[in-house]
Amino acid sequence: MRVLEQDFPLDIWISFSKFFEQYRGFLDSDNELLRDRAKRVLKIVEEYPELEEGIKTEERVQELLPQIHLVLEDSFAQVLQLNEIKIATIPFNNTVLKSSQRYQNIINAAGKNFEPQIKNLDEDHYFIMGCSIILNTYYGYTIDFRRPFFYDIPDANGIMRHYRIMYNGDFIDIIKTDKAKDITDADVAELLDNFDNVDIWKEKFPPYSWIFKGIVLANMFDVTTDVSLSDFKTSLIKYDKTQGDFIGSFESIFRAIFNLHEIKVGFSNYNPESQSLERIPFKNIDSYILYDEYCDCCETALCGGTYHYLFEKSTYFAISDVKKYQKSSPKEIMYKNLVAQNINSAILAPIKSEGKMLGILEIVSPNIHELNSINANKLQDVMPYLVDSVLRSKAKMENELELIIQQECTSIHPSVHWKFREEAKRFMRSMVEETPISFQEVVFDNVYPLYGQIDIQGSSDARNHAIQKDLVLQLNAISKVINKVLETDSLPIYEQLKYRTNRYIDSITEQLQVDSEQKIINFIKKDITPFFKHLKKKSKDLDVVIEEYNEILDKSLKTVYKHRKAYDDSVMLINKKLASLLDQKQDEAQGMYPHYFERFKTDGVEHNMYIGESITKQNSFNRIYLYNLRLWQLQVMCEMENAYYQMKNDLPVPLDVSSMVLVFSTSLSVRFRMDEKRFDVDGTYNARYEVVKKRVDKSKIKGTDQRITEKGKLVIVYSQSSDEREYIKYINFLQSKNYLEEEIEVVEVEDLQGVTGLKAIRVNILYHKNEEDKEFYTYEDLMKELN
Repeated sequence: MRVLEQDFPLDIWISFSKFFEQYRGFLDSDNELLRDRAKRVLKIVEEYPELEEGIKTEERVQELLPQIHLVLEDSFAQVLQLNEIKIATIPFNNTVLKSSQRYQNIINAAGKNFEPQIKNLDEDHYFIMGCSIILNTYYGYTIDFRRPFFYDIPDANGIMRHYRIMYNGDFIDIIKTDKAKDITDADVAELLDNFDNVDIWKEKFPPYSWIFKGIVLANMFDVTTDVSLSDFKTSLIKYDKTQGDFIGSFESIFRAIFNLHEIKVGFSNYNPESQSLERIPFKNIDSYILYDEYCDCCETALCGGTYHYLFEKSTYFAISDVKKYQKSSPKEIMYKNLVAQNINSAILAPIKSEGKMLGILEIVSPNIHELNSINANKLQDVMPYLVDSVLRSKAKMENELELIIQQECTSIHPSVHWKFREEAKRFMRSMVEETPISFQEVVFDNVYPLYGQIDIQGSSDARNHAIQKDLVLQLNAISKVINKVLETDSLPIYEQLKYRTNRYIDSITEQLQVDSEQKIINFIKKDITPFFKHLKKKSKDLDVVIEEYNEILDKSLKTVYKHRKAYDDSVMLINKKLASLLDQKQDEAQGMYPHYFERFKTDGVEHNMYIGESITKQNSFNRIYLYNLRLWQLQVMCEMENAYYQMKNDLPVPLDVSSMVLVFSTSLSVRFRMDEKRFDVDGTYNARYEVVKKRVDKSKIKGTDQRITEKGKLVIVYSQSSDEREYIKYINFLQSKNYLEEEIEVVEVEDLQGVTGLKAIRVNILYHKNEEDKEFYTYEDLMKELN
């Protein structure tokens, strides 16, 4: 009997032979009722022998249903009709030969013409499951292909209920036909490695080549809560806010768990920075607490009792009668919001992880008493998964916010990160609401700037000197090869190449011009390199000399990179050491009072700092924190100088550094430039600060050719006499701590373009030979000690 359109390895014969075998055994029973029952059942098979031999057509099955029901009577006890969910059927099929009354009631409630379908069985797996019955029952292989099967059946309220099917296979026989193939151990081994390849299974078990004779009894169990929890976990794991109606499926799962078909689910996110509740900026996820607000302070949005239970006791708060609670607390916004949304009962549950509040789950109903403190206990099974999901969701949202900030602003210092997060949230909200806006520029008003730098002295000259020595080294090596060529082959063109090479050597030995490097590189690339390739093919003797030349070249640059590498490595090591120390000290300074900080590596390390009320977002700023940061800056500059000179002798190229601090006495505004991805001062007057920053380190003492910055000295540039008095106090303190020498020099700075009246305090720095050294040295003394 072919009961389904798709192939199956078994030809189905509905038979009750196993039942009749048992009843024949009951004829000798001491139980009189059992003997009488056996005689009556066996009388049926005498009249209808095909019930034992096997019925092959569905039409005949329908004709014999009265007799079938009598044979199965003992398997469906009357006293359990309303308790058991049970059917007699054939494997993995919807044909029902007999059922309990409870099963029939469930099907009737599902609606007219409803026919249950096995939820998780596709056509290929259906065939393979048939094969597994043969392997286990006929051949005795212990091969477990079983997996749980479910019926999804809606109840009278439209809530989808889930029933697990448990099959009893005690009443079946598997019969091999002439069409069937013998199955060997090798066949089984092959099948075990090819579960998903149904073609191989059909080759071993041709369709309908075996006979299934019998029936199966199936008990069903309501596992709606378990399946809903599983679906809940799956939904949380797979959740993508951009696809599908997530909240709709979410609500249907909760309706199944609570067995309430009108409840809705919302969520409020907790922002620990502002201690407020916020609406999630995703479509279709409501916050019934906030109603039509985007965010609100926790203590305002929640009533006192709710706040106590959620935040302090960390447990749910059930409101079985919202209007009753509103009458007792008429001023509470939360109850007004719930009533305005026609919510008459609700459960609010805190979502917490490791003691930290993440958000509030809101389950609401339009019906009074429907949600209460009793069914709120169902959340105990749900919350662990929800916590994990919210943690992932928060992490994902943080990543998205960071992505927006990175795309719009580049990397942002933690002290001002909160401002960019606020703007990123506003930007994200606008995209969700499909009212896109531009990412606004971030401005901090009334902040005080601090600037400092440790610059490598004579870096341009040192770099040019390294270039010069590399080029001379390479040109001499080229000259050596050409001389070797001329010993055996004195062509005029070779003489001309030698002449040009020597001219380049002479010209850069005297002085390296701006375009000298490029001219020589072009000469080598266009003339020398092709020439040497030609020579290598011409003579093995020349090949050795040319290989010696190639050995001194950098493998990737194809040029001599010896002295320039030494210089570049030195600069890199200096920058790495000084930047690392500055970053370490900066972490400590942030603990004193939050402020904006950025540093740059050039030929040395420079840094910008801004401090003020608008950066901290707290009503706590006092100028004492500015004074503290200025003193800290001077002290760190001295420590960085010491750190450098303690490593100087280990550098490939020994260099010197000079330190400078720029003082700006008034506050200013800084704006993040979206196009340049960096902070810059705002306004014409404030731009004067940037002009001074860029030019002052190269300026000279007024009336002299001496630069204001000098190795071994800390230089403080300022314009106001009040700044001078303030910094003299800091210097005196650092002198008492043996950071600086006693002598203080005050000089005037030459006029810069558009900037006049600058002065500079210059004071010698005291040094240690190493970190353990307790002695103090001037720069000259230190150089003598180190050298």
